[in-house]
Amino acid sequence: MALRLPPVTTLRLFEAAARVKSFRLAAEEVHLTPSAVSHGIQTLETWLGTELFVRGPKGISLTRAGEAYYPDVEKALQIIVAATERLPGRRAGGDLSVSIAPTFVSRWLMPRLPRFVEQYPDLRLSLDSSQRHVDLAVDNVDLAIRIAAAPRPGADGEWIEFIRHTLVPVCAPELKARLAGLAGADLFGNVALIHITNVSEDWSAWFAATGIEAPQTGGEIRVDTVGLGLDAATRGLGIVLGRQPLTDDAMESGELVALDAPVVQGATGYWLVGAPGAFARAEVKLFRDWLLAELGNTAS
Repeated sequence: MALRLPPVTTLRLFEAAARVKSFRLAAEEVHLTPSAVSHGIQTLETWLGTELFVRGPKGISLTRAGEAYYPDVEKALQIIVAATERLPGRRAGGDLSVSIAPTFVSRWLMPRLPRFVEQYPDLRLSLDSSQRHVDLAVDNVDLAIRIAAAPRPGADGEWIEFIRHTLVPVCAPELKARLAGLAGADLFGNVALIHITNVSEDWSAWFAATGIEAPQTGGEIRVDTVGLGLDAATRGLGIVLGRQPLTDDAMESGELVALDAPVVQGATGYWLVGAPGAFARAEVKLFRDWLLAELGNTAS
């Protein structure tokens, strides 16, 4: 038996208008004019034989029929979207939104991102580097890149750790030259240590792991982000506990150099966090595989 469907494009217009409660906002979302949206919904109402919206001078509202119709239409369209995104071999060319730690964006991702954009020019990428904690489902975000030691208890979605921090003391080349010949507590007691206040592992963790006695003398500089700490070290203000891979580019360029001191494996790392089912999307798979390839890993 053939399916008796209303015009499918009009269902998309109805869903958008019912969700945002505005023909104008729906038009912006679907890249049409408000009159085209209104005409499309009138076409749907004619096909159904009932009105879906009450149109008034202060805007629109759903009729009783519209209120009854909307949940099922919204659910049906979501099922179609999910089935399309899971389709094997589908060419990626849609939207990809990523919430990402700001220092990771500026220090690691952004210098490499042109390669991703060049490889996938049809993909529309949106990056959010604000410090706010996003709800992947509510905020319509596909992926988050977060720092953690392990998946948070009770966290929804899928967590994939893609790199663990390596803690290494770094400073400007000129400062290292001035400290030549010093080691251990003598080294760290003759220079300012740059402390990063918003991280879970800093100098106290490094000294405990290495067995080196923490200095009782020497200056201190305290900053609230890893990026500021690296900037301060680049300017010769002291030694900062660098976190690879964030320090990779600065060390490769010679802006920062590692001291002759132990390297410690950190307890935290970066995780890719996706809402349930997100990693089935072609766009998400491409970003995940590209990210792992850039880090020299093999994507699963």
